[in-house]
Amino acid sequence: MSDASKELDQDTVDLLASLERALAQAARGEYAAVHTPETIAARRSAGRPALATHKEPVTLRMAPEALARWRASGKGWQTRAAAVLAEHAP
Repeated sequence: MSDASKELDQDTVDLLASLERALAQAARGEYAAVHTPETIAARRSAGRPALATHKEPVTLRMAPEALARWRASGKGWQTRAAAVLAEHAP
């Protein structure tokens, strides 16, 4: 025990010892992951690749019946509707 820790009360000494053990365990990767700038950058680069062209959000007014039919066609209905619109665009 160092001279500085002799001046501290026992609760503070116990807290510091516990903190040192926790930091050592984290550094070893036992209970917590240590996040370095390299691991963060690697995690950020994973995922979906960037699109060459970005889709633009729009507001479109449709008859409720037509909208219900598109939605009833299942997941991906907006993509299919956009494809139909693109196919019939002037």
